[in-house]
Amino acid sequence: MTRTWRGTRLADLAAERGLDEAYRHEIRVVASVLPFKVDRYVVDELIDWSAVPDDPIFRLTFPARGMLPDDVYEPVSKLIRDGAGEREVRAAVTDLRRRLNPHPSGQADNVPLLNGDPVGGLQHKYRHTVLVFPSPGQTCHSYCGYCFRWAQFVGEPGLRFASSRPEDMVTYLRRHPEVTDVLLTGGDPLVMSTPVLRRWIDPLLDIGHVSTIRIGTKALAYAPSRVTDDPTLLHLVERCVRAGRQVAVMMHVSHARELATDSARRAIALLRGAGATLRAQAPIIRHVNDDPAAWADMWQAMVSLGIAPYYSFVERDTGAMAWFEVPLARALAVHTEAQRRVGGLARTARGPVMSATPGKIVIDGETTVGGERVFVLRMLQARDPALTGRVFFAHHSADATWIDGLRPAFAPHWPWETTGGSE
Repeated sequence: MTRTWRGTRLADLAAERGLDEAYRHEIRVVASVLPFKVDRYVVDELIDWSAVPDDPIFRLTFPARGMLPDDVYEPVSKLIRDGAGEREVRAAVTDLRRRLNPHPSGQADNVPLLNGDPVGGLQHKYRHTVLVFPSPGQTCHSYCGYCFRWAQFVGEPGLRFASSRPEDMVTYLRRHPEVTDVLLTGGDPLVMSTPVLRRWIDPLLDIGHVSTIRIGTKALAYAPSRVTDDPTLLHLVERCVRAGRQVAVMMHVSHARELATDSARRAIALLRGAGATLRAQAPIIRHVNDDPAAWADMWQAMVSLGIAPYYSFVERDTGAMAWFEVPLARALAVHTEAQRRVGGLARTARGPVMSATPGKIVIDGETTVGGERVFVLRMLQARDPALTGRVFFAHHSADATWIDGLRPAFAPHWPWETTGGSE
């Protein structure tokens, strides 16, 4: 029995579920450019097929025409309608993908140097945290259509962050004692078997200044059996905790339904029982959760399961952004109203947050100063540590969806533009 559908094979699944040929053509086009992968667990347990195409989990995981701009969609559509072969289509989309900003927010600038050479598969943007991209973990059980790291999954080595050598990670960390947190990310580190995961985690236990091991994952939402069916993973977590390390499972949860199944709840309980702390984050995305009730329900479910709400992000300026993004003013309204609907323990999520080139920028609110309507912004994290915590203002906009659509208020430049950084 098929466990996973990838790329254009999603059109076969759509046919089985009675979706028409026009939509199946859209799947073939969009999935030729952006990566798509859906596991049977998502298909059988999370999608409400009676509500398709408006079901939020369906919108989250299946291609849609609006995910591509016309100047990308139309050439690929014509090739497919004309019967072009796979090689011809692949050659065409290689260039077209570059138009979709595959590495947003200066990700390539985050790659650190060791002895003057880039350390492949590592990113070090903020002083205390290093991101590690283990090469065996650069895929996911299922893909979210809005993923800002979609370039990891399209099979083009030039677009991919990946490290095949834990030794490089260890050498870099030993030379940077300021680093306290290591985030294993991807992709999803929990697609790796536990013995492979252990190759990346065990060396961290010998580096005294690394006190927190973070694992960024969507496995609890998309493949909870990865936790429930593998006691050796829980033993690894327990061993790290006994060694005095905090194991922080950084969950990606986009909708409350992802927390509602018995298997997901059991996986969460098992990880907590092993000593891990759990936090969850996601962007505010159109068609899926751009509604205060969706976030309030999700935060309440998290708190009831012992998960701390962490961030509500703004959809990044990459990939299928035009399909999923919402105006910043709308994102602020959703986040603020959702927080009004929950108790204090569910209000720990910071947001809405833009993870932009200079750092994480949170929209704290709107106000009027001297008759001018403005957004109140703050640097939660900054590439330049001196900017962390800086409050600044932007002229209000009803339409802007990213920092580059805003204009500074009461200052000629953004804060990072006056300290040597750039956006």
